[in-house]
Amino acid sequence: MSETGRQTSLLSTNYRADYTALAVSMFARWSQENFYKYMRQNSNLDRLAEYGTEPVPDTIQAVNPAWRKLDAQIRAKTETRRRQLALFGALDLQSSLAEPEVARYQQKKAQLQEEIENLNREIDELKKQRKQTPHHIAAKDLPESDRFSRLLTERKHFIDTIKLIAYRAETSMASLLRDKLNREDDTRALLRQIYETEIDLVPDLETNTLAVRLHHLTQAAHDEAVRHLCNELNATETLFPGTDLKLVYQLGSS
Repeated sequence: MSETGRQTSLLSTNYRADYTALAVSMFARWSQENFYKYMRQNSNLDRLAEYGTEPVPDTIQAVNPAWRKLDAQIRAKTETRRRQLALFGALDLQSSLAEPEVARYQQKKAQLQEEIENLNREIDELKKQRKQTPHHIAAKDLPESDRFSRLLTERKHFIDTIKLIAYRAETSMASLLRDKLNREDDTRALLRQIYETEIDLVPDLETNTLAVRLHHLTQAAHDEAVRHLCNELNATETLFPGTDLKLVYQLGSS
């Protein structure tokens, strides 16, 4: 239960762990899911960054095509048996008890029962074959027609690393804005608005400064928050990479 009185239920099969540890794990998982959701929506985390391919290492385990084929056959025949069982259960003698009608009814019932029994035997046989077939095999053992490649990972990992660093920087900036906004949820939205706002870069070689002038935003409250953010960033006295110019953040001409 949180300090506000909100209670969260826990359901776990880990009987030995303390419930507080389980709560920490659950909230950490929520944090991870929220992170990936935010990054997919705002940083295009799922974007395809590489079109080149490379062979899959021979030691990688892959689903055995023979096992997959048997499994698909079992699923298809199981679904057919389900439909036949439904027909068998719904079949009823609706008309009179005349001998021809009864004969046709018994014939239909017997035909469906025979089909169901044949399907049962076929499914049992396929399950035996599937049980004797390895579920996974090494990539080097795959048939030539089932070999596959994978996308190169270096560029994707490099770009994702840059996005993670940017997210950490955004998180630090969001912590500076929380005290200046009525709602904490507005901090990242305001930061995204700042990132999309045009700026003026004004270098001054005499004072060794690089002024970063942001244009005014749509609301006065947001301008006040941006001024606070600029003051906090200016206090770090950060140099622009590769130069001796100190970054000076400004809002408008202030």
